[in-house]
Amino acid sequence: MNPILIDVPSKLETERLLLRAPESGDGVEVNSAIRYSIEELREWLVFAQTVPEVQETEANLREARAKFINRESLRYLIFDKEIKALIGTISFENINWKIPKAEIGYWINTHFAGKGYMTEAVDQLTAFGLEYLGFKRIEILCDSENQKSRQVAERAGYDLEGILKNDDRSADGDELRDTCVYARTL
Repeated sequence: MNPILIDVPSKLETERLLLRAPESGDGVEVNSAIRYSIEELREWLVFAQTVPEVQETEANLREARAKFINRESLRYLIFDKEIKALIGTISFENINWKIPKAEIGYWINTHFAGKGYMTEAVDQLTAFGLEYLGFKRIEILCDSENQKSRQVAERAGYDLEGILKNDDRSADGDELRDTCVYARTL
């Protein structure tokens, strides 16, 4: 089946969260969250090495929306349903519809860290991927030193399949790093 024909909802919900595909105009709010969280994000994410301008964030979100429509990746913004605040983002990346499998990527606004929101979002996206999209494998890859990301994967029931030595560079590109490969399979 051609992936473009798969009906993928633009909104998913949990008890506390709304996951919504990016829309035009989201750049201001997402950029604000990036700016607030830049010190924590910078250590782990290449895109956070410099503070982006609002226009850059808006362009990135519009590109993400196009990829969502084309089923190349599926990014959702995460909102607290009660206070309507942006918590972060979560996405299916590196989708291989032939297997089918994908990788989950995420980041959180520092203001909302430590409250279980990201684990809740990962649980929701995982269930959606396995049950609705029919993925047979979902991975979470993270730097072996990123304890918070590793804890999210473990709390969401992902198994550590291995650690790839000298597999990637640090987000700033200065040193070689090891990558943890977590997975859930059917």
